[in-house]
Amino acid sequence: MKIQCPAKINLTLKVTSKRPDGFHNIESIMQTISLYDYLTLEIESSQKFEINLSGTSDEIPYNEKNLVYKAIMLFIERVNLSPHRISVYIEKNIPVSAGLAGGSTDAAGVLKGLNSYFNNPLSQDELHKLCAKLGSDLNFCLEGGRQLATGRGEILEPLPFEELEVSVIKPLEFGISAKEAYTKFSLKKSENKTGRENFKNDLEWAVIDDYKQLQKIKSLYPNSMMSGSGSSYFLIGGDFEEIDGYFIKNGLKSVPFGVKIL
Repeated sequence: MKIQCPAKINLTLKVTSKRPDGFHNIESIMQTISLYDYLTLEIESSQKFEINLSGTSDEIPYNEKNLVYKAIMLFIERVNLSPHRISVYIEKNIPVSAGLAGGSTDAAGVLKGLNSYFNNPLSQDELHKLCAKLGSDLNFCLEGGRQLATGRGEILEPLPFEELEVSVIKPLEFGISAKEAYTKFSLKKSENKTGRENFKNDLEWAVIDDYKQLQKIKSLYPNSMMSGSGSSYFLIGGDFEEIDGYFIKNGLKSVPFGVKIL
């Protein structure tokens, strides 16, 4: 079984409040784009459970730390699955630690694939409950298209789809974790730093002063915008020119779907 897992961009991202659970409430317009990871899923009955992950990237772990592994374990527990050998090969095309939901889309993809393989023991609502347990972007990746995401990002409201030309750029040498971005946001807000209204993404405002690479992108392409917690930026209706030390992908499009089985 092969599963196509699209990246996402945040067309807007506003942090509205801090939650009692330590996360933040957001309002974000999210959009899936035609940059895909691909999962190849092989499943067979076995005497004991075995989960084997492998893939093309040397930047991700192929063990219990991987969100795909955690998603498989959650599915096994939820449906009380009998022992199987589950192997997943991850063809990684979405940059990691980029704010493009690469890990989330792969985890949502494996949940959808497992559910289909075992004749849909879980409804779409039940899949969404598993997604919400694993992270803030998985629910969106399961549905895709264009959605208004609120709460931690798990509450979705479909918006009219719009065809967009999209280009993506990311500094090769570093990524930004969501934890870092939200911590810097809270700090900057508490210090009453100004300029937040100039950014469509509050997290870009939070981190841009700390990274020359991001400042370089913004100075060359003032209309570009950071996606999620970074460190990738995107342009609507324009291309990035080649720059040494940066991943660049031009000619992408918005797509009206989330993870899907091919």
